[in-house]
Amino acid sequence: MLICVGGRGCYQEWGKEPVEMTPGAVVNIQANVKHWHGAAPDSWFSHLAIEVAGEDASAEWLEAVSEEDYNKLK
Repeated sequence: MLICVGGRGCYQEWGKEPVEMTPGAVVNIQANVKHWHGAAPDSWFSHLAIEVAGEDASAEWLEAVSEEDYNKLK
């Protein structure tokens, strides 16, 4: 789960459109969903990340979002 507490950021699941995150926005991420999150190009981004224990689930860092994809954000 991601909770935006300041600034402006984005969350994007693989193959879907990005979702803007502003203070108070919450995204509940299901297990094994490939995604990325970070600051919008023109802002800083502060968030809380909460991991809920589950069976056969783990957090894995994958490749970085490409600069081309990141630069498409508004």
